Amino acid sequence: MTTMNGPAAGRAVPVPGPPEVTEAGLGSGDPLLRRRRLRHDIRHELGTIIMLASAVAVSDDVGHESRERIDQLLGETRWLDHLLRQLEDDSEPQGLPAPERVRVDHLVAEVVSGLRLATPCRVGCDAEPAWAYMDSLSLWRAVRNVLDNACRAAAHQVDVRVRAEGGWISIRVDDDGPGFGPGSAGPASLGLGIVHDLISGYGGSLEIRRGEMGGAGVRMLMPAAMPGPEG
Repeated sequence: MTTMNGPAAGRAVPVPGPPEVTEAGLGSGDPLLRRRRLRHDIRHELGTIIMLASAVAVSDDVGHESRERIDQLLGETRWLDHLLRQLEDDSEPQGLPAPERVRVDHLVAEVVSGLRLATPCRVGCDAEPAWAYMDSLSLWRAVRNVLDNACRAAAHQVDVRVRAEGGWISIRVDDDGPGFGPGSAGPASLGLGIVHDLISGYGGSLEIRRGEMGGAGVRMLMPAAMPGPEG
């Protein structure tokens, strides 16, 4: 309580203090709370999609080809769930997640399998057994960005090769499109910027040049890890 001078002198006038701030009491205009609530709802929707797709995948009235498409859909949805979890992790320090041993050829083959069902161009994959020391989600993001760019630019064909070369793992992506040329920044340049930051953050490098099919040639190099057991 406090008092004030003037006509109300001698009469106690309550002065409200700052309201107690809780998540439930925050106004809907708070940007942090809006993002948190949106992420919460997106997680619920992703969970629903995964459950529905899983139920269809084991249904007796689904053919082999449809089951493969559903399995790819489930794989893409799980990667999206990993991305959202990383976005939600407020405890993650600034920088990249801790590295781990990743089976590179398996991860690349998974990305290629999904894109083959989603793009009209042919996507070839020649992947030797290879392990790298990197965060698996970061590697998936890098490979997906490069392949997305190649499939959008290609006229008919995209080729992917995975090789272990002298202590390094090489992922090379070539397409038969027009290649890189002068022009304004767009989705492709943004994607390559993401790839560069992800790969270089784990001690690797990104090379861009004219490809073997006349279009763009992109090679990702990352430190190799010791081979591990299958699976």
